[in-house]
Amino acid sequence: MPITAEDVLAWLEETAQAVHGGVVSADDLIALLGELRRASAACADASDWALLAAREEGASLRQIAPMFGKGYVRAPAARLEKLHRQALSSQQWLDILRARDAG
Repeated sequence: MPITAEDVLAWLEETAQAVHGGVVSADDLIALLGELRRASAACADASDWALLAAREEGASLRQIAPMFGKGYVRAPAARLEKLHRQALSSQQWLDILRARDAG
């Protein structure tokens, strides 16, 4: 896995100390904000890919549901329904992401 929530929190703690220490400028923070927003979108895309791939590998909505919060199957089912309007498989989703990145 390329990154974990714990990695992000540790990095955030270090960055906050650097900001409060005057090491990071407002311009640096604005650039950082842009990069974080792009990374957030990329993580959401990766999450969607993992959802499609898990279903392809036989995972049930009941197994997936806890990753969406309270364990209700409605959340992953709704996300799959929305994804299926664009792609029916994880490979198709990856192709869409590649095309979006190239364009």
